[in-house]
Amino acid sequence: MGRMHSRGKGISGSAIPYKKTPPNWLKIPSEEVCEQICKLAKKGLTPSQIGIILRDSHGIGQVATVTGTKILRILRANGLAPEIPEDLYHLIKKAVNVRKHLDRNRKDYDAKFRLILVESRIHRLARFYKRAQFLPATWKYESSTASALLA
Repeated sequence: MGRMHSRGKGISGSAIPYKKTPPNWLKIPSEEVCEQICKLAKKGLTPSQIGIILRDSHGIGQVATVTGTKILRILRANGLAPEIPEDLYHLIKKAVNVRKHLDRNRKDYDAKFRLILVESRIHRLARFYKRAQFLPATWKYESSTASALLA
């Protein structure tokens, strides 16, 4: 499938192992992994950052193979999930940065065009998250209040 706002049709990417069981050499129980996830979330880390730390420091390649559930679901069960989903958060952050750039560089028409593309992606993703009930039905992205969402 092609990209949304570019010409690319790239298919490269990593493939997760077919086997759904944890490796034999991994001796960490699932309860300990859940505690570690909650501890890292309380420090303010995002689910993807938690996954990277668990992979690099603790040798847990896939949390789902050890615990049976994904990182975000564990966080949701413990009430530690972020208010807005991580991908939407990063798109909003990008839009805020482009808007800040446009305040300094008014004649940058390419940046203005890219801002339109980023904001259309935000609206599209927000529509999905509202339908899937990860965001409240009344949630709305507004460029004037976007920087407040990030704080």
